[in-house]
Amino acid sequence: MLHSHLTTLNAVSLVLSTFEAEGLSGDALLAGSGITAADLGRPDIRIATHQEMQVCANAVALRKEIGLELGRRMHVSSYGVLGYALLTSATLGDALRLALMYPALLGTLFELRLHDDGDRVWLSASDYRDSESLAVFNAELCLASLKVICDDLLGKPLPLLSARFAHDAPDYTASYHESFACPLQFNAPLYDHAFAFDKRWLEQPLPLADPITHRDMHARCRRQNIEFTGRQAWLERIRQLLAAQLSCAPGLGGLAQQMNCSERTLRRHLQALGSSYQQLLDELRFERAKHLLHEA
Repeated sequence: MLHSHLTTLNAVSLVLSTFEAEGLSGDALLAGSGITAADLGRPDIRIATHQEMQVCANAVALRKEIGLELGRRMHVSSYGVLGYALLTSATLGDALRLALMYPALLGTLFELRLHDDGDRVWLSASDYRDSESLAVFNAELCLASLKVICDDLLGKPLPLLSARFAHDAPDYTASYHESFACPLQFNAPLYDHAFAFDKRWLEQPLPLADPITHRDMHARCRRQNIEFTGRQAWLERIRQLLAAQLSCAPGLGGLAQQMNCSERTLRRHLQALGSSYQQLLDELRFERAKHLLHEA
């Protein structure tokens, strides 16, 4: 499966810092991702989701329940401009509805929704679109981080009424209660992951609400989202062109011609994404080889 969704280095940096206390080399966690230690010092860099997921896969191989811990450490401040826009929203409901407007800025691999269920509201994550081997990890990371965002916005823990997960109960189910202090359900019949809370919390005023700052941050979110999704579409086009020519790669110059830009411009854009022509070509060939082996 090829992934062209773009994201920041926040999750990768979090993985590295989480294992740093155990003395684990960052090189081991970055192995196979195409991300270098030098990249971590570049705040403006964008990486592809599959690069982030390779780092996460390395982490899961070391500790399978790591998704919950990472989720608990993904505070609202991890989301940059979007985080400030959420913090300065008037109410919790306003903040959550704003977050759902910009999935690209959240970096989520799920479709996020708010469901009104009478006196309860469910915040759900469904339609997962990434490697099945990391489905449980990503569900744990997503829901645990959403709970932390709610807590951060309120300045206190959001009381949960229930939480459900589409996967089987893992052998570390006890760890779930550190993130979800409520009744848990696994093998959820709705095939999604979600937690519920009292509907009245949506109207709860946020302690850091500021209408002027919020308008400014929201405007910046719109601009960043346009840039982000534009880069995603651009990278998707490059990957499609290369994927169709793996048996006879066009070279950087040939690819630039097909993208209607100069070789220098193409190289510069790829560098801004933390990638290169050769790296993309190698990744696509590796994905093709895995696909062929799977079908053999």
